[in-house]
Amino acid sequence: MKTHLNIFTLLCALGLNTADAADNMLQYSSALSREPLANSSTTLGGNLDGLLDYAREHNPGLAASRFEAEAAALRAEPADALPDPVLRIEPMDVTRQSGETRFLLMQSVPWFGKRGLQREVAASKVAQADGQVSASWTELANRIKTAYAMLYFTVESERLAQQTLGLLDGLEQIARTRYSNGLASQQDVIQVQVEQTMLRGELIALQNERHHSHARLNALLSRPSNAALAEPKQLRAMPSVAELDEAAMLERLLARNPQLRIAEADIQSAEKNRELSRANRYPDFTLGIAPTRSGSAIKQWDLMLELNIPLQQSSRRAQEGEAAAMVSASNARKQALLDQMQSELSEALSALDSARRTESLIATRLLPQAELTYQSALAGYENGKVDFAMLVEAQKQILKAKQQQLQTQTDMQLRLADIEKLLGEE
Repeated sequence: MKTHLNIFTLLCALGLNTADAADNMLQYSSALSREPLANSSTTLGGNLDGLLDYAREHNPGLAASRFEAEAAALRAEPADALPDPVLRIEPMDVTRQSGETRFLLMQSVPWFGKRGLQREVAASKVAQADGQVSASWTELANRIKTAYAMLYFTVESERLAQQTLGLLDGLEQIARTRYSNGLASQQDVIQVQVEQTMLRGELIALQNERHHSHARLNALLSRPSNAALAEPKQLRAMPSVAELDEAAMLERLLARNPQLRIAEADIQSAEKNRELSRANRYPDFTLGIAPTRSGSAIKQWDLMLELNIPLQQSSRRAQEGEAAAMVSASNARKQALLDQMQSELSEALSALDSARRTESLIATRLLPQAELTYQSALAGYENGKVDFAMLVEAQKQILKAKQQQLQTQTDMQLRLADIEKLLGEE
């Protein structure tokens, strides 16, 4: 794609029939393209929202996270339940067949407050699982947004290359005619042929990259790699500068980031486990009631209280120390994660702002300047004061500016996707 646009504008100046050139381009691109043509009824892929909606329903990785969250919620239900009671049946004095039987019904009960702590630990695990669902979705959405932007870039680049290649075929005929009439040198013909060869090689590379982007996007949607996708129609609109205020973005990061939510739930779990380890200083107990039956009548009722004696205090102190260390580790992990994400957010915002200003500079300054340079070179070529190579070089600057503009627009999309991943929201 080094001198694509120069050929188009030159053809216009020389009076080439652009309809014939377009026919040539279509015939060649049909033979060269390796991508299957999408069915005209295919709409998936035409816009980003449709891809995200489809992925929510069909991506197996996201589904696995949801099932794990459901499993965590189900595990939390019995977290504070009492152990099953125990029934003991003791036939008494069986050698003399006295007919007495003792029944002992026992129920183990944790120390006061332990069940509530166990329930809170389980609830924090549920919060972690829910946060993981959100984290899985933001990661998946980021990858889809990136793949969509790259597919758009390759499609637009390929379209420009295909159009230009068709025009090059016509230009070669004009260059040959001008050369045969003594109006141009043989070098003009050779240069057009070189441009054709270079463009064909670039088109092959673009089609290969388009195939890869197409396959990656289908993989994220859990579809066959060669399943038809509509061509991306347009990139997403960029938020305004005011909407990307770094202080406001940081507040949303702290409130919504899924990884930070997981880290906070991990801290809560560690703190409740620490309280639970301290509660283990106190004994659990077992209550029991024991009726004794003689014949068909209950002769007596006994009550029972059983306590475990927490003598191994050194091991309990070690467990408490372990739980306290885990609380410190959880807090440190969250702080490290927060520091990293603040840095990533600042970098992404700065990169987006730089890309925005670069795109504006290209649109308002570089492209108009390149156009003026080309018009001057074209006028000189028509008057015989500028050779063909200089005209091509002038047009290369226009093509380069348009390529930079397309690349900058794609970079803006990638940076926006990174920001949304950090914020955990669109």
